[in-house]
Amino acid sequence: MIPHDTHLQIGSLLFEELDQIDLTGPFEVLSRIPNATYRIYGKTAGPVRDVKGLRLTPDAALADAPRLDVLHVPGGFGQEALMQDTEVLDWIRQQAAGAQSVFSVCTGALLCGAAGLLMGRRATTHWASFHLLPFFGAIPVNERVVVDGNWIFAAGVTAGIDGALRLAAALRGDDAARAIQLDMVYAPEPPFNSGTPETAPAAILERARQSLRSITARREATARRVAASLGIAAPAAPADQVP
Repeated sequence: MIPHDTHLQIGSLLFEELDQIDLTGPFEVLSRIPNATYRIYGKTAGPVRDVKGLRLTPDAALADAPRLDVLHVPGGFGQEALMQDTEVLDWIRQQAAGAQSVFSVCTGALLCGAAGLLMGRRATTHWASFHLLPFFGAIPVNERVVVDGNWIFAAGVTAGIDGALRLAAALRGDDAARAIQLDMVYAPEPPFNSGTPETAPAAILERARQSLRSITARREATARRVAASLGIAAPAAPADQVP
């Protein structure tokens, strides 16, 4: 836990076609952390749209970000366009190197992997991309939240809230995280038990896999290129073999 009198600089990456809950779910937690400044950073200071069209505006451009104590990397379909974006990957590497904590949500893990930061780390990501983690040298752990040293990985979308609460506890203590959870009235009672591949009905899971087949195939092709650049022997499993 970091001393409460130490002010924290917390920053999230924003990009076109991210999944907004990967950003805004953790925002609800991270923006409430005591004695901290929370800001959102994009390639430019201009607005972007999330994968469903929601308009979001960063506080500043990447180049104007201070040295961050906490780096938050969300995911979403737009992650794929950044996998070979030197500016974004360099920024992630530089900020991660000086951060007290790095927090990845969903396919934000793949961006961290493309930056060469997952080698030997226990990690998780969205179930449809989980099988790609070894391409980046990561050790896949099929859990909703995975902690590896000062890194926290959330499996996807709403898991970002759980991961952010774990992060808040690590930074400011369990009681601070509990207070944030209470303020958010975060006591989920989902009406269906269909939130993971293991619990979803087979027909629902198959339709979800089919709807994600194209982006998953593109992600695998990119992951293979990154693996080659990192000197990693790419796994041979086909793209449809996901948890």
